[in-house]
Amino acid sequence: MSPRQLPSLVTPLPGPISARIIERDRAVLSPASTRAYPLVVKEASGAIVEDPDGNRFLDFTAGIAVVATGHCHPRIQGAIREQAGRLIHMSGADFYYENMVELAEKLAKLTPAGREEPQRVYFGNSGAEAVEAAMKIARHHTGRRSFIAFFGAFHGRTLGALSLTASKSVQRKGFGPLIPGVAHVPYADCYRCAYGKQPDTCAVECVQAIEERLFRHTLPAEEVAAVFVEPVQGEGGYIVPPRKFFDELQGLCRRHGILLVADEVQSGMGRTGRMFASEHFELVSDILLLAKGIASGLPLSAMVARGSIMNWGPGAHASTFGGNPVAVAAALETIKLLEESLLDNARILGDRLMARMADWPARFRRVGQVRGLGLMIGFELVRDGLTKEPAPEIRDRIVALAFERGLLVLGAGGSAIRLCPPLVITWEQADCALDTLEECLRLAEG
Repeated sequence: MSPRQLPSLVTPLPGPISARIIERDRAVLSPASTRAYPLVVKEASGAIVEDPDGNRFLDFTAGIAVVATGHCHPRIQGAIREQAGRLIHMSGADFYYENMVELAEKLAKLTPAGREEPQRVYFGNSGAEAVEAAMKIARHHTGRRSFIAFFGAFHGRTLGALSLTASKSVQRKGFGPLIPGVAHVPYADCYRCAYGKQPDTCAVECVQAIEERLFRHTLPAEEVAAVFVEPVQGEGGYIVPPRKFFDELQGLCRRHGILLVADEVQSGMGRTGRMFASEHFELVSDILLLAKGIASGLPLSAMVARGSIMNWGPGAHASTFGGNPVAVAAALETIKLLEESLLDNARILGDRLMARMADWPARFRRVGQVRGLGLMIGFELVRDGLTKEPAPEIRDRIVALAFERGLLVLGAGGSAIRLCPPLVITWEQADCALDTLEECLRLAEG
């Protein structure tokens, strides 16, 4: 493959131009932003990002799992240019335009619940907006006020979404009181089971506890509007639950008339080798939430709900920019690319990465577990393989070492590293990334 599709560093990092931009940023941008390393981006193509100093990096973050079709895909560019030449904005909350209807029709048929009954779609601009909309429709439809979410979950930082988020306490610090009526329970993390079980002895205690403890002692089931769950927990560490977790969770929700909301903001749109991660578990939720990869980098989100649930009237909820026609055009082309080849590429390349990483816990004493689906892969860093004690400082060191070698990765959870490259990566790029990470692991262990 072309050398331009692999990393190439020509200056110390950050380079002089990048360093000046970083100083300007520090003077005027919000200090709440989290930057893992000093990367300044000038341009990008496919899975390669270039900084202003001419350094090229292999991007295994995809702009935080956003650019599913790669950076600046020619067909996405074409769809954006064509739509921008006709109509940029008119507000789908107040007027009609066809491509918004077309995308809603497409999503309504694609989601697992769409195979059972008609769906309706609400468009916003971000994952947090989709979560807020789901909270509102759940309360509106059920007449109930409470919610259940999971420890480790990340659903956003707006006030309602933050009330569901339980990823890191710093994200909630100083913003209380949050929305009342939210209870959190342990997620199905089989590597660090909250109930001390192994997969072969597990009776899905994490779901049983909702009924036997939460409903019995503190939260009446009849007051719960919805359970929010990530089919693969994203910011919590790229944790993949067993199928039986979702079987039990769906059963619990049906028994008590509780809506089940699948937050696929990070795991959806081909990331796991299926259009939605829910499909791996035959999870059929009442509401499904999408953002990030849906429009290959343009701001767009969708809440897709059963038509019988989305029964609110005019004025109950809307967004001025949600369903922007340019973002919608990008989303329609994104879906075409996913269906044509990128779902297959995510599955095939994901299998290749997982096969090569399978023996990492045996080869590297600091790697506790490798887990993932498709191109949504995480590996856990530990101080000791037996105690499974998290090693966040080792994780952070590996992330920094990778950056110094031209590979972009990010942390997740307490001590995991996530791999979520654009779905267009090649075999050579996959091997390059793993070669780099193995070098970084050896250095960190030494």
